[in-house]
Amino acid sequence: MAAPTQLAYRTVKGIGILDAAPVYEPLSGFERPEGNIRCSAYSPCGRYFAWASPEKLSTRVTIIDPSVGHVVSTIAADNVFELGFSPLGTYLITWQRPSKDANGDAVKNLKVWQVVQSSENGDVHTPVGNFVQKSQTGWNLQYTSDERYCARVVTNEVQFYQSENLSQVWNKLRVEGVADFAVAPGKNHSVAVFIPERKGQPAAVKVFLVPQFGSPVSQKTFFKGDKVQLKWNEQGTTVIVLAQTDVDRSGKSYYGETTLYLLSAGGGFDSRVDLDKEGPIHDVTWSPNSKEFGVVYGYMPAKTTIFNFRGVPKHTFALAPRNTILFSPHGRFVLVAGFGNLAGQMDIYDMDKNFHKIATVEASNASVCNWSPDGQYILTATTSPRLRVDNGIRLWHVSGALMYNEDMNELYDVCWRPQSLIQHPLGDPFSPLPTPHPSAVAYLSTRKAPVKPAGAYRPPGARGQLTPLAFKREDQGGAVFIRDGASGGATVHTTNGFGRTRRREVPGAEPAEEFLPPGAAPGAAAAAAADASGAHSAQDKKIRGLLKKIRAIDELKMRLAGGEKLEDTQMKKIQTEESVRKELEGLGYSG
Repeated sequence: MAAPTQLAYRTVKGIGILDAAPVYEPLSGFERPEGNIRCSAYSPCGRYFAWASPEKLSTRVTIIDPSVGHVVSTIAADNVFELGFSPLGTYLITWQRPSKDANGDAVKNLKVWQVVQSSENGDVHTPVGNFVQKSQTGWNLQYTSDERYCARVVTNEVQFYQSENLSQVWNKLRVEGVADFAVAPGKNHSVAVFIPERKGQPAAVKVFLVPQFGSPVSQKTFFKGDKVQLKWNEQGTTVIVLAQTDVDRSGKSYYGETTLYLLSAGGGFDSRVDLDKEGPIHDVTWSPNSKEFGVVYGYMPAKTTIFNFRGVPKHTFALAPRNTILFSPHGRFVLVAGFGNLAGQMDIYDMDKNFHKIATVEASNASVCNWSPDGQYILTATTSPRLRVDNGIRLWHVSGALMYNEDMNELYDVCWRPQSLIQHPLGDPFSPLPTPHPSAVAYLSTRKAPVKPAGAYRPPGARGQLTPLAFKREDQGGAVFIRDGASGGATVHTTNGFGRTRRREVPGAEPAEEFLPPGAAPGAAAAAAADASGAHSAQDKKIRGLLKKIRAIDELKMRLAGGEKLEDTQMKKIQTEESVRKELEGLGYSG
């Protein structure tokens, strides 16, 4: 039997560790720390779990073995706001709030510690590296997968260190104006750097081999790039560049424009990924097999497409209000969801069965969503401070069934313990289907049946008819949504408040030609159309007035038949019925 999956959570009261499927029990042997815990993290290899205690009486970082809950080591470090591990768990990195010493110099607040210290140094942990790191954004060192090198960015250069010797810089990648970088995973040591636009020059992303920094093996220049996200695939062979501007100069979005590029670490290709729906890029994620990636893009309802590693589309899902895509660890399943200001629906697809949809799950108000290491469960959670009510965690099976539920008070963070695929071969997750935990059964029993929405109001004359395409969403068969201004310099005809049409000219656009029949004078067609329109509208108006009189006469006749005594003027009005009907017939009305 494979080891159970595990997750750790941090609340206002402390830290908890839960052994998940199939046991759903707290980790035995683990003494839960209480109090205001600022940060916690698993090591990427899953061997360790650590947290920082900020209380004055216990200013330390505690590292445990999450398999048994026993303390491995403690490190005396106060005011720790961030912590993380190197890929193999050899080193622990802490970030403390920036401060100055008595001389006004910046204190080295980024520290690197050995998790298991050699006996030569005794019981007291001393850092093996110290740096000044003012910004909390991108605070951590970036390591190669084998921990041979680590790197950090400073002004106009990326500095590389040998992990066992952090006292001196091993090599420097000098790049004028570098703002961000990403070290590639995998066996090949590569690094991608980003240089934003400056002084009219385009932005650029360059890929270098470590330590051959003479010239890039691949590069891409582009405009509309104030900042980027650099996403390497798991093998470190290709990097996705998600470029974004701070301001959308076209005025179509508050959040800037987004574009997508691909660069090969070997220099084989670099290209822009063409997306066939207008709007922002909501999410982009690599598959664990490194051969394909998914993109959610376009104005809502968004489009989701799977591309191969060269940016060629392979499969497109139906349009839906979605903004998140996540591949399962084995790469068999893909989850497409809509969180944030969307309803929280999650669609689960089986990629091995021609993208067959397995289920749609309702996970409203979720702010955390992750696949379990065994690829059979999905963790969703509602956390503070985004939402301070209904905090808790839920576990869903890939079939769509709820397996576990636990409500919590002010849940700040929750995450799975990393585990290798060797520990959890996928097998058949549907045979047999797991049994839900009693907490899931109890939660489902308290949920009210969903109320069918009443829908939009429709006047009596429009009821029982099909909805016009203009009022349907695009994913429901409606017309394609086009933003204002997308038509360029075309002339637009609108109606003013008096019912007359006017022509709005777009500055810089060529005037539209008036198409006339042979021999017609310019403006004659418009004048004739206006005259005909005026004649029809006057006749229709008169018919409506006469019909109103008929309805009033019918009402008076009903009151008279009911025994009510009418006024003389009302009786005279009834006598005019015949003349009114003749007038209607003269106008061509037959009703």
